[in-house]
Amino acid sequence: MRRLLTLALLAGCTVGPDWQQPKVPTPPAWRIDYAQAADLANARWWQAFGDPVLDQLVDESLRNNRDLLQAAARVDQFLGALRTTRSQLYPQIGYNGAVSRNRASETNGLAPPGDRNYSLYEAALGASWQIDLFGRVRRQAEAAQAQVYATEQGRRGVVLSVVSATATAYIGLRALDRQLEIARATEENYARSLRLFEARHRRGAVSEVERSQVESQYRQAQAAIPSFERQVAQQENLLSVLLGRNPGDVPRGKPIEQLLDPVIPPGLPATLLERRPDILQAEQNLRAANATIGVAKSLYFPTLSLTGFLGLSSSSLSDFTKSASGTGAIVAALAGPIFTFGGIEGQVASAQAGEREALALYQQVVLNALRETNDALVGVQKLREEYDALAKRTVALRTYARLSRSRYEGGATSYIEVLYAENELFTAELAGISTLAQRHAELVNLYKALGGGWVDAVDPAR
Repeated sequence: MRRLLTLALLAGCTVGPDWQQPKVPTPPAWRIDYAQAADLANARWWQAFGDPVLDQLVDESLRNNRDLLQAAARVDQFLGALRTTRSQLYPQIGYNGAVSRNRASETNGLAPPGDRNYSLYEAALGASWQIDLFGRVRRQAEAAQAQVYATEQGRRGVVLSVVSATATAYIGLRALDRQLEIARATEENYARSLRLFEARHRRGAVSEVERSQVESQYRQAQAAIPSFERQVAQQENLLSVLLGRNPGDVPRGKPIEQLLDPVIPPGLPATLLERRPDILQAEQNLRAANATIGVAKSLYFPTLSLTGFLGLSSSSLSDFTKSASGTGAIVAALAGPIFTFGGIEGQVASAQAGEREALALYQQVVLNALRETNDALVGVQKLREEYDALAKRTVALRTYARLSRSRYEGGATSYIEVLYAENELFTAELAGISTLAQRHAELVNLYKALGGGWVDAVDPAR
């Protein structure tokens, strides 16, 4: 038996392809490049907006977000599965005991003298060990370990998403707050104009057409208020869920115009492969699929199992502990396939196809990461240019509206010109705030697209 065991250990090998990290071509630079300090991508970028309330909300989401709790639980599940898989590398030891009442046949000579009915008392310690000759269990453990790493990267991805979603939702909330303020101020301004025109209409100074025009303008602004109030409430509900709390009010910090722009983070396309959680997760899933091929191929080869037990067996309880009641056995079993009619071939083909699918998915994730980063870089630059142009247009429209009203009061033009100018100003002010929010949100998207070491620093599971 010692020779058999030694031979098994010496003959042990691992079938199936060994893991090799896939090579993915990446462009040498982004479409838009920014030269910045190298540590920016690893910073807690949301603090650069300069709003302590935002910082508090991000901290709260990291503590209480339910998606993060689910992600942490998934990691623990795969850790448990890994431990279970690795346990197969070692002998399994157990015990058993039984008491039975039996009736023996008179013809086979097993019955005790004078009584066909007898009791049997048994107790034993047993051990079994399936020697991992061809690496089936080792490949299973390799796949399980890769799945653990993949779920850990999945958790990092959830951290990245939760922080980004919280910051984006807060920025959106402050934008809606400001748009609501604009709508209410505009409504009050138009209400004053309507009261003035109604008084003039009663005196016959203006026509019903002009009074109706002013009322139409007022009703437009009035209708915008409940629309923004609804959106504010819904945005607060969204943010509350991200924070892991019941829907309700959310504290406010600085107005959106006072939020600072975080600096553009650095990085080359190749660095995405080292820090993006979704890329690392796809890589580990590919590694698990590669190991599964070895698990399937190991089915072609025989398995060697060692089992044994040592115990006591007696038909008399009084004689149960005597040495004469001792019993035991040790068995070495070798088993392997001969004809499976494509059963094993099918499993190998399925595993190889799964590995090809995982490779294509990995390559697709890399391409998407490159696209998202380039989109965010372009978006940051172009939204900044768009907002600057809209801000200048708003200033021009304020002058236009003021001069149009002066011209109307002086009798040089009709109220149609005033109506047009003020409506354009109202629309431009709302659009400017919306574009400012998009500009801030695009910076958030950029930091999210680049990944970054800050994820590990804020991960609540670490």
